[in-house]
Amino acid sequence: MFMKPCALLPLLLLSSCSLFKGPLFDPRGKPHTVAASPAFTISPSPPLDPSCLQQPNKAYTLGPGDKLEIEILGETGTRTDTFVTPDSKIYYDLLPGIDVAGKTTQQVQTELETQLAKYYKQPQVAVTLRDAVSQRVWVLGRLNAPGIYPLKQPMRVLDAISQAGGLFTSRFTGTTEELADLKHSFLIRRGQMLPVDFEKLVRLGDMTQNIYLEPDDYVYLPSALTNEVYVLGAVMEPRPIGFMSDMNLMSALGRGLGIRPDADLRNVSIIRGSLTEPKIATVNALDVMTGKAGNFPLEPGDIVFVPGAGTISPINLAKEAVNTFVRLVAATEGSHAGAPNAQSIGLNVNIGGGSN
Repeated sequence: MFMKPCALLPLLLLSSCSLFKGPLFDPRGKPHTVAASPAFTISPSPPLDPSCLQQPNKAYTLGPGDKLEIEILGETGTRTDTFVTPDSKIYYDLLPGIDVAGKTTQQVQTELETQLAKYYKQPQVAVTLRDAVSQRVWVLGRLNAPGIYPLKQPMRVLDAISQAGGLFTSRFTGTTEELADLKHSFLIRRGQMLPVDFEKLVRLGDMTQNIYLEPDDYVYLPSALTNEVYVLGAVMEPRPIGFMSDMNLMSALGRGLGIRPDADLRNVSIIRGSLTEPKIATVNALDVMTGKAGNFPLEPGDIVFVPGAGTISPINLAKEAVNTFVRLVAATEGSHAGAPNAQSIGLNVNIGGGSN
């Protein structure tokens, strides 16, 4: 569920406008009406990197919380279980703390043998990973068991959704209607939104979207029952607001508690549809305010983005609007997941709009 915005996690800008494709629409016309003469075009979205569909072959590297079994072969009483401490060290036998951050079990074994040679004659050490918890993925949203899950073995997007209990369904109505909004679902990796189409993946079974996950990937599937419009950018309080009947651009901006002095009202963007293939309208809100143009009706799920004056080129407005939406939701939901080191997803809410 979308919550009020907060700014808790560090900023990384998301990917370029080439992530987005789709026509502009006429927000004064019928829903999803395509404008006859678009003001600008959006470059086609590139396909996912084929390497994302290949199973990772990188060896597991250790981190805090991982459980190891260590034994000096041939030496009785030396087998023990130990954990990687929060400062990424292990303690074994007579040795001081050994830093194991980012090392494989084989590398740790070699280092232990070298260090233990001070106390044993040609020690042979066996290091076994018993529990892997330091590498994790975030799987949040309208799922039966959303949470932060250890990445103990290769995992794809559908595997993660399954591990989180699958999509939440309408149990109380006796149907299997899925209550996740697949059009607004997203996957973030190292601060960038990957162009995974969740609707194609989940509804159509398009396995070209079922990529392998990496540590700290962030998967979010919002609720389809959320009836909100998102007012973001150069407004006094960027946030989601409840959709009301006959809501329009002016009423939405008013519920954003005012416009910032640096707002560029001549280039307000309305984003509608899926995040990977949105429809975009760029409107002159000053003309609406002065009566030179009619008001613009909104629909549930619309993103209204007001850029700061001179900070964003028109061609990048759609990109920054979607990026701001993703940052807002990811930061909010990530903080609510309750992880002490939530910063690992590499996000913050720069809700005023950055330079492009």
